[in-house]
Parts: sequence; structure tokens; C-alpha cells
Amino acid sequence: MIRSLHRWFGLIAAALLTVIALSGTALSVFPASEGLTIPVAQDISVAELAARIQSAEPSVEQIRRAPSGRITAYYFEGDQPASSIIDPATGTPVGSADTSAVERWLTNLHRSLLLDDSGRLIVAGGAGAMLALTLSGLFLLARRAGGWRSILKPAKGTGGARLHAIISRLALPGLLLSSLTALWMIAATYDILPEGAGVPLFPSEVSGASGVQVASITVLRETPVDRLRSLSFPAAADATDAFTLKTDAGQGYIDQGNGDLLAWKASNWVDRLTDFLTMLHTGRGIAWLGLFLGVSALAVPVMSWTGLAVWFRGRGVKKGRSVPAGEADTIVLVGSEGGTTWGFAETLRKSLCEQGMRVHVGPMSGFDPARWPMAQRLILLAATYGDGEAPASAQGFLERFRRTPVKRGPSLAVLGFGDRSFPAYCGFAADVARLAEERGWVALLPYDTVDRQSPQDFARWGRDLAETLGLAFELNHLPTRPKTWELSLISRRDYGASVQATTVILRFALPKMSFWQRLTGNAFPQFEAGDLVGILPEGSQVPRFYSLASSTKDGFVEICVRKQPGGLCSGQLTALEPGQAVTAFVRSNPRFRPAHSGKPVILIGAGTGIGPLAGFARANKAHQPMYLYFGTRHPESDALYAEELSDWKEDGRLAGVSTAFSRTANPAYVQDILREDAARIGKLIAAGSQILVCGGRDMAAGVAAALSDILIPQGVSLATLKLEGRYAEDVY
Repeated sequence: MIRSLHRWFGLIAAALLTVIALSGTALSVFPASEGLTIPVAQDISVAELAARIQSAEPSVEQIRRAPSGRITAYYFEGDQPASSIIDPATGTPVGSADTSAVERWLTNLHRSLLLDDSGRLIVAGGAGAMLALTLSGLFLLARRAGGWRSILKPAKGTGGARLHAIISRLALPGLLLSSLTALWMIAATYDILPEGAGVPLFPSEVSGASGVQVASITVLRETPVDRLRSLSFPAAADATDAFTLKTDAGQGYIDQGNGDLLAWKASNWVDRLTDFLTMLHTGRGIAWLGLFLGVSALAVPVMSWTGLAVWFRGRGVKKGRSVPAGEADTIVLVGSEGGTTWGFAETLRKSLCEQGMRVHVGPMSGFDPARWPMAQRLILLAATYGDGEAPASAQGFLERFRRTPVKRGPSLAVLGFGDRSFPAYCGFAADVARLAEERGWVALLPYDTVDRQSPQDFARWGRDLAETLGLAFELNHLPTRPKTWELSLISRRDYGASVQATTVILRFALPKMSFWQRLTGNAFPQFEAGDLVGILPEGSQVPRFYSLASSTKDGFVEICVRKQPGGLCSGQLTALEPGQAVTAFVRSNPRFRPAHSGKPVILIGAGTGIGPLAGFARANKAHQPMYLYFGTRHPESDALYAEELSDWKEDGRLAGVSTAFSRTANPAYVQDILREDAARIGKLIAAGSQILVCGGRDMAAGVAAALSDILIPQGVSLATLKLEGRYAEDVY
């Protein structure tokens, strides 16, 4: 419901909000420039100011003070009305007070789209749409992050969706303030608000005299200039007229014969709040806030574009519709890193819905039994990230699951997804199943697993589920092939042939994309070093993943590949010649990349694991301290990226490079050079450094053992660093 509200308000109001936002951004410049050009304010009374201005311009009729402090006087030059900005120190004019034609045009566009009253109503609708968008967007951001406590954590996802989330979080405070204040101002314009104090009744009796010296009027002498709104002088030759004084406290009339205060009405809360909100919205009086709101408004066209791109991209995909959580009898929660587990959840949802069940599908990070009053069963489809950790859409699940009282009624099934060749096979899912048993959840099915996204394993589990439910269905899962691109090889660099360990660095050109593809979100996705490229080898539909050694900014796709005995994909890649192409797609890997904290980063790798680490160094133009520890076979045959590493150390992108060679007279492995440099590594870790490890499983195990020993004097463990997000592995 919230997502649909957000989407349709955004689609309908995108053009209108873009016009309002851009004109508001342009208008925000004027208060700032005004604040830089107005004469310095004086700590004087209204009486002193009025006397100075009257001395310089005897025909003055009115004095106004803007929230910015600018003083404007209205008077006559001969028989023509005139207005000027006044220097309060002298009372003399220092410049014209006329609003420029550009500012008038922008103001009319912003307030009414140049359409008078009908335009004001349209703008009011735009402000309402903006408020609905900001509030619904705030809830969606919290849901996407895994709860309100996590809303400030780094945004998840990739491409336009991630950019949309990042910009939204930066712009939401300003847009929320702009929309709320705009709606209040519009309500004040159409007299929808409670009544303000209004003006006092003009006194029925005045002294009938005139000529009082303005400098001697007591109420004006007691009113500081910074509280003045306006002072109107009585009409010449009209003894029944009076001075009219408006301040932030109220307004009243002053006898022009003796200076007595004839009538006064104090402003009420409506007046004060309207004045305050107007100042917030326009920035007049708080120039920095006006600029902040203007910059926030600049995000509107960007968010409109990214939102439309996400919508266009999703139009061609027929997504399954979940019933609301409160109406579902079956809750399916998904823990996924790369997104493939969601496909299995959709297959399950369709099969159960065909049996008449009401199914709700959502992320494990949204675990909240209080929202499921009708649920009879809870099914968790949980993948594992890294070494037994929770995947992206299950962040915070274990802690929330541990704290939540067991909900009596729904039975629970846990199905793990992983790769049996990894030591921590389905580690996260196993932890969930173990905790569920300890907490006393009723088991719908015994804990089970799916190896390497096997449709056969999933179908087998589905038959057990059907039998338990007393139904007849088959889970026939057909993996959805990701959108792929043809990547053409630009160049290759060969290593290791002399030691029968062929390794190549392959550089591919980015696909050429049309403007329409970029606009609709169908362009080749943005990527960073450490993300993954999936290669579909000829003769197979099962992708092989390689860590990227480049980012979009580099203008190419680069990977490092070693030929594996009998390896289908590695064999094809290492035989590839420039001009030939492969079929590929990109998958985000946001957990494996340096944090932009300014703190040191320790990069550890061996063999082709140098790929993403080299990409991190290449991108380190800000010279964040990076220390590389790299192990390979021999300097003459396997010195991957040797020239670049030397250059990057020289220009400061790498603070240190340490290498280990296992096929020399004095063989050493990367864990050996870590132990040799234990003192420096200990200091770096104590300084808050992050550790990124890439390479084979055996290497990663040796590195973990060495680091555990190094960490003992620090009183911390690798588990602690993992929880703090300071230790990550990309292991194959």
C-alpha cells in the first residue's frame, strides 16, 4: 500500500514537482545574496531609525523591515512614489528596493505556475503530493534498511534504486520541511487556518493635533529595530490619521499629536507560527536554511528520473503479488544477498496461491509476528553470505528473532540455500534453525537445504511440504536468467605459463548504451571494484562469478582469471582473444569494498585474489591509507599487476606493499608475511583499520589463523571485527 502510494504520487506529480522544486531552488539564492548586500544592522530604536530616515527623506510614508534585516523606505520624489533600501546608520538610501523582473517571474511561477488562483490550487496539490511522497518515502527507507534503527546505515541495492535511496535520505529533511511550510502558507492564503489576532479597531477619538517629533514618541523609543515589521506615517494634512506600528508582538496606532499609544492588539499563536513558517520556507531571515532547502529541492528532478527508471525497469517483469501481511495465512520471508533466492520464493508463492492459500512474501529483515494475526505458518528461505553470515535482506534478523516472544500458532520451516563446497554451507540458515528449536517454535518441516540453487533439491523439499500440508503440488522452479550483455575483450596480459599455471588479466570494453536505455534503467549497471561479474560459458546456463578489478569510472570491465584443470569457463576465458566476446552480467557485492572512513585498510590476497584489491588501490585517489599483502608463486612468472602496484605506491594510493613468493629459494605464503609484520598490523587494527581478504579458501583459513594470533594482544577477535564491519572476505 505504502509503495503503491509512493509510486503513483511520484509518477503523476513528477513534472509538476520538478518545476516547483527548480523554481524554489532558484529563489533560494535571493535571500542569500540579500544577506550579503544589506547594510550592517544597527542596535537602535525604531524612533532613532525613523528620525534618520525622515531627516533624509521628509516625504517618507512607510518604513519596513524584512526578516533578513533589510530596511526599506517608501517616499515621494516630486510627485512620483519611490522606494529604496536604507542604511540604518545614516537613514539615507543606498539602492533601489524594486524586485527584479527575474525574481518576480520565478516567484509567480513557484507560487502559481503563472496561472493566478487556479495555479495556486495546482501548486497546493503539488505540495500535498510532496508531503505524501516524503512520508511514504521515509517509511520505505526504513523498511528497506531493516527498521528505523538501521535507517542511517549505508544504502543497499545497486544502480538507480540505490542512488534513489541515497539521495532520498539526504533530501528528505529539506523536502519535508518545504512541503509542510508550503501547505501552511497556502492554508493561510485561503483563510483555512484559525483566525489570527487581526488589526485593532481604529480609535474613535484622537488629539486632533499633529507635528509630534518621531524621535520623541515613547513607544517607538522603547521598540528595538530588530522587532520592527513596519511603521506607517499619518497622511499629510489629515489630523485624524495616526501612526501605524507593526512589530513581531502585535500592531497598534499612535497619536500624531502627542505620541500616545491609542490602541494595540497583540499577535496570537497563529500569527507567530505563520510568520515563523514563512521565514523557514523562504529562507528570508535564515539564508543558510533557504540554501539548504534549495539544494534539497534540486534532488527532486534526480529522484524523479531515478524513480521513473526503476519503474520502467520493473514494468517488463511480472511480479508476484503478495497479500498484505495482516491478511496472510502463510508468511514467506527471504534472506538473500544476490537476489536469486527471491525467485524460489516466487515459485513457492505461486504454487501455494494455486492451492487457495493467502501468501505474503517479504524480507527477513522485516520479521514482525505482531503484523501477522492470521498467519498459520512461517517459511524462511535463507541464503548465507560469506563465512556463515546473514545476507543483505536478513540484516538484524537473528537478534530480532531472539528477542521476539515465540508466537503460538504459526509453525515454522527453515530452508537454507548455499554451496556445499564452502565450509560454512548454509551457516546462517543453520543458525536460524538452531535458534528456532531453542526458542520453542513448532516445526512445520525439519531443517533442509538447497545446494547451488538446485531445482531438484527445491522440488524435493516442496514434495515434503505438500505432504505435510495435505496438498498436491510440485515446486517446478525455472531460474530466471538475468539480463546479460556482450562484453568484447580489449586486451589480455598473460602470466604463469612457464610454471603451468596459466593466469590472465582480461580487460573488456563497456557496452555502448543509448540515451533511452540509460533513461529507462536498462543500461549496463554501475559497478565498483569488488562487485561480481557473472560469465555464462558456452554450453552452460550456470554462471561463473569473478571479482571485478575495476569500476564504472575506469571505463572498462577487468577480471583476473586462472585456468582451472577441466574448468569450462576458465578454459574459455583464458583462450579468449581481443575482439572476441563473452555473455555476462553484473552482481553487486557491497560488503566487500573499502569503507570511505579515512581509516587504514589492510588488503590481503593471493593469486587471482589480487584482482579486486588492485581495483581498490586504483580507485584510491583520495590516498586513504592502504596496505597490501599479496602472495603468489614466483616474481618472474606470477607478478600480477607488478607495474601498477609500484606506480600506486609511488603516487600514494598504496601506503605499503608486501609480497610473498611460494616457489622461490625461500618460499613464503601471505600468512607468513602477516606474522612478520605483526607489530604494524596490530597498530593499524588498533587505529580502526578495515581488513579485506580475497583468494582461495585455504589461503583465507591461513590468513584468519595468523590474524587471530596477531589480534590477541589487542584484546579483540575476528568475530568482533566482523560484527563491526571491519573484516570481510571474498573467498572462492
